[in-house]
Amino acid sequence: MKARLERRLTAQRLRRELTLPEILLWQRLKGRRLGGLHFRRQHPVGPYILDFYCETLRLAVEVDGEMHVFDDRPERDARRDAWFADRDVWTFRIIAREVLADADHAAKRILEFARAAPSGPPGHLPQRG
Repeated sequence: MKARLERRLTAQRLRRELTLPEILLWQRLKGRRLGGLHFRRQHPVGPYILDFYCETLRLAVEVDGEMHVFDDRPERDARRDAWFADRDVWTFRIIAREVLADADHAAKRILEFARAAPSGPPGHLPQRG
C-alpha cells in the first residue's frame, strides 16, 4: 500500500514538472482534443508512471528524451514495454526532439497509430525518427 501511495505522489509531482515536450504534447491531448480520445498525463500503472495514457484504447504514449539511448535505458524501456504488452497495453514511443520540432505532427502520428487499431498482441512498435 505504501508503494502505491508513493507512486501516486510521484505522479502528482511529475504532473507539476512536465518537460517542455510533454507540455506541448499535453496541450494537444487534453480535453479530448485529439480525435475525442481521453488521455491522462503522468498516470501510474503497476510499478510504472506513464507519460500519457488512453484507457479506452489501452494506449501508453511515452515521450523519450535523449537519455533513452544511453547506458541500459533501451533494455529498461524494452522490459517496461513488455510488462505493458503482457497486460494488453500498447506502447507508442516518440522522441522528445520530434515533439519539439512539430508538436502538431507528433499528435497526428499518435492519432494515426490509435486509428490503425493494430491487430495481434500489443507491444512496443518502433516510432523513432
